[in-house]
Amino acid sequence: MATKRDYYEVLGVDKNASQDEIKKAYRKLAKESHPDLHPDDKTADARFKEINEANAVLSDSDKRAKYDQFGMDGPNMGGFDASGFGGFGGMGGFESIFDQLFGGMGAGGQRRSNVQRGNDLRYNLRVSFEEAAFGAKKSFDFMREENCDTCHGSGAKPGTQPETCATCKGTGQVRASSGFMVTVRPCNVCGGTGKNIKERCGTCGGDGRVRRKRTANVNVPSGIDDGQVIIMNGQGEPGIGGGPSGDLQIVISVRPHKLFKRDGTNIYLDMPISLTQASLGADIDVPTLEGSVKYAIPEGTQTGTRFRLKGKGIQQLNGSQRGDLVLNVQVEIPRKLSDKQKELLRQFESSLSGKEYSDSKSFLDKVKNLFS
Repeated sequence: MATKRDYYEVLGVDKNASQDEIKKAYRKLAKESHPDLHPDDKTADARFKEINEANAVLSDSDKRAKYDQFGMDGPNMGGFDASGFGGFGGMGGFESIFDQLFGGMGAGGQRRSNVQRGNDLRYNLRVSFEEAAFGAKKSFDFMREENCDTCHGSGAKPGTQPETCATCKGTGQVRASSGFMVTVRPCNVCGGTGKNIKERCGTCGGDGRVRRKRTANVNVPSGIDDGQVIIMNGQGEPGIGGGPSGDLQIVISVRPHKLFKRDGTNIYLDMPISLTQASLGADIDVPTLEGSVKYAIPEGTQTGTRFRLKGKGIQQLNGSQRGDLVLNVQVEIPRKLSDKQKELLRQFESSLSGKEYSDSKSFLDKVKNLFS
């Protein structure tokens, strides 16, 4: 089985591309690659299906988020049915494609409603480890396309109106028949819009939309983790024809901490202690997310021993419980000892009976039994 290409590669867009960039790339590729325009190309059908499959995932905010996280193996990644376009023999396939490309046509050339939901936007917001743990209020600027204030989205110069295309009679499609074969193509005069603009708006150049900088204020909730998404409903791009606005999807990126590592609601800390502290026990200062606390290390603590500080981890997202701080003790062996210190250690070692090293005794017993 052939390996599928990356969806972003198929559409020729960056992984951080906005929904508007994905939409424009899809429109361009779909128009250029339509099988009816390449009757002698045996790969045209497969290429066209590949483009539509990539768009079906990347234009859907939920599917795109799953694809970004899990790739082709993510849940519902196989949900797009390209077989509906197989052979292009049924009108259902044509209507679905042209509905995406040209605003929607019904059977017989009747134009469907041109009400469309606005594009979703994505923004990568970087927060600190502590902000993710305790929550924070953040502000950031982002760009989005909005209806032009000069022409109110029509694309026409103020005082004029777009005219119905005389070639397609406003349907955005032209049909041609050859025997029993009927083909439907986008109108090359109006580009499939059904309208012609003779005098374009000087502000937007006839597009009907302009890019503007906007500021968003978001409450980052306590316990959010790296890669999770905050949805600001209706803060994406405005809809078309009175349709609802899209959403602003804020993808959280958490900066690593210098001391702590996170796993769910628990945090982990590698804590060095001295040989003396490990041998005799000691009260040590343990750093937490809320300052240092005293913790009693018992005598005879071995390197790699873990201690758990209950409730010193991260709060559960949308909950009240907190995880733990797991302390991983690392016994540090002293370096660069003086001659006197070395002699004292030798005297200390000679004073031991061997029973003080239970792990060593157990290991030697196993070795002895292995070779006896």
